[in-house]
Order: sequence, then structure tokens, then C-alpha cells
Amino acid sequence: MKRTTILLKSYNFLFFGLLAIFIPFLPIYFQSVGLATKEIGLIIALGGIVTVIAQPLWGMISDRLKTVRKIILILVASTAICGFFLYQIDSFLLIVLLSMFVYFFLMPLDPLTESLTFTTTEAQGISYGSVRTYGSLGYAILSLAIGYITDWFGMGAIGVCFAILGIICFAIVWKIPEVPTSTAPVTVDSLKQVLKNKEMILFLVLIFISSIPARMNDNYLGIHITSLGGENNLVGIAFFISGASEIVVFALSYLWLKKGKELQLITFAIFCYALRFFLTGFIDNPKMIVIIQVLQMLTFPVYYTAAIQYLYRIMPREWRATGQTVLALLFFGISGIISSYIGGLMYDDFGGDVFYYAIAITSLVAALYGTFLLIRNARKAI
Repeated sequence: MKRTTILLKSYNFLFFGLLAIFIPFLPIYFQSVGLATKEIGLIIALGGIVTVIAQPLWGMISDRLKTVRKIILILVASTAICGFFLYQIDSFLLIVLLSMFVYFFLMPLDPLTESLTFTTTEAQGISYGSVRTYGSLGYAILSLAIGYITDWFGMGAIGVCFAILGIICFAIVWKIPEVPTSTAPVTVDSLKQVLKNKEMILFLVLIFISSIPARMNDNYLGIHITSLGGENNLVGIAFFISGASEIVVFALSYLWLKKGKELQLITFAIFCYALRFFLTGFIDNPKMIVIIQVLQMLTFPVYYTAAIQYLYRIMPREWRATGQTVLALLFFGISGIISSYIGGLMYDDFGGDVFYYAIAITSLVAALYGTFLLIRNARKAI
């Protein structure tokens, strides 16, 4: 049990390190090879479309074959290969092609990794947050490291780091035992019953609305910092602070994450998102914007952990991987399509301050919708 936990923590550290390389620095790499913000937004939006296809596809395959580990092995190996070559080229067509391949293999890994982590920790009777903390730590440290590495060796060095992390991830997952799965068969009828759950539909609408501004920030924060005069290492520091601030929150999730309180926590986190984005738009000093990223501790770890627990509480066990995929699909896929392309147009046409004011207002609308759901649930309970 202890060996499995150590392996799982190590894998979370390195996998989220891969995400730290891809999500913050892909737009900066595109910018370095001469692409306009609109073109960057278009590519990321196309990646969102691929994600929408890939995440449910691999989630369904995982549920059907009753294996998470083997699917992760396939995806990690493919991600490492495609990611290495992506950061070695400057041809627009090849950039688009390889970017789509990385999206196809990397983005489905997020819900499958969360499913692997949650199910394994649940089976072993340990806190999910105690393991997921290492993912935040990996995201923070690799963000910081890549920021300096790209300043020292150029953007092409990202490909080498990407491949090395992928190889190590593969070796670790190879040694992790398969997670326990439900013996209940996966059927179309059971999925229909899940989708008829009105509470879940209302919840997914909340996730969808609130994820659009969050994804816009993830995609364009690095560009915003460099546009204000910051260097790549400052972008790395920003995402380091962001990731590091999550660690304590994830580690102590067993204290604050109570069953039945998930919606309150999600709504609180969305209000904090609105405040964070407003401050980012108001301040024009890149170093101050970096400091603001400490508010991540009140946003993503609270928001996503509570969302996972809520989803797992209402989903049948045999559809957990698929349910996790639906959540990630909304957060990283469908919302990514909208946020990436529209975000690129907004940033180019109106500038960073208006861009951040707009996503702050969107977050506020989502928070008000969350408040409406809380009031609705309270009235039903009377």
C-alpha cells in the first residue's frame, strides 16, 4: 500500500508537471515563432475541439475495458513523442498538426489521472488531497523551472523536458497496480439514467459557465505578463505561485471538504475567481500580477476538489471515469473552444485590461447562478 501511494504521488507530481509545460507555455512558444494572438487563440480553440472528442472517447474506452492504468500508459507514451517534436518546429501547418495530436493524447490524461488517484486513495482509505497535493507541487516547481530553462536555452528546450517527463511517467505508471473497478456493466440505459438527473445537469451548467473565464486566464495569463514587459521566468514564477498556493489547500482537504457542502464551496471559489480576474485587469505591473496569483489557493483547488467529490457522490460507480471525463470535458474541452478563440479576439481588439474585466464579470454571473442553486436546494429541503 505504501509503495503504491509513493508511486501515485510521484506520477501526480510529474504528470501535472507536463501540464505546467503545456498549458502556460504553449501560447508563449507560439508567440515566439511569430504567431498573432488571434492565431494562437484559433489553435487552442481547435485543441479544445479535439479535447471534446478525445476525452469522452478515452473515458468510454477506459470504462468499457475496465482499465485506467493501461489507457494512461498508451496516452503518456504518445504524449511524450508528439510533445517532443511540437517544440522543435516553426512551420504553421506542422504546429497545428502536432498540437492537435498532443491535445488528443494529453488532455484525456487529466480526468483519467484524477480517476486513478481518487479511486486508489478511496480503496486505501487515505485522503485524496494528500496525493493530489503532489500534483500541485509538480505544477508549481515545473512552471518555475521551465520559465528559467526557456530563458537560458530557448523555447526548443521544452520539447526535451516534455519527453523526459513523459518517459519517467510511463515507467512509474507501469509499476502502479490497476485500480479497482465496479463489476456492474456499463450500459447505454445506465448512462441515460445519469443524464436524466436534474441536479447533475444544473451542476454541469454551473461548471460550464464558470470554467470559461478560468480557461481564458490559463491560456492568456502568460501572454498578458509578457505584454506588460515581463520575461518568461516571470511567467514561470506566476504559475509557480499559483501551483504552490494550492498545496496546503489540497493537503488539508480532509478538514474543509465535507459531504453536502460541495456547492457552497464551489460558489465561494467562483466569487474568488471574479475578484482575482478583476485585480489582474486593474493592475498593470507584471510583478504585482504575479503576486495576485496566490489567490489560486481560494479558487481552483477548492472549486475542482469539491466538484469531483460532488460528481462522485451522484454518479454510479461504473460510470466514474466517464463522469470525471464529463467534468474535465467541460472545464478543459468545450469551455476551452469558446475561451481560446473568443479570448484571442478580445485580447487583440480590446487589450488585457478589458479582457480581464470581461472574464471577471462572467465569473460573477456564474457565482450568482451558484447562489441561485443554493437557494433552490435550501427551499427544497424545507
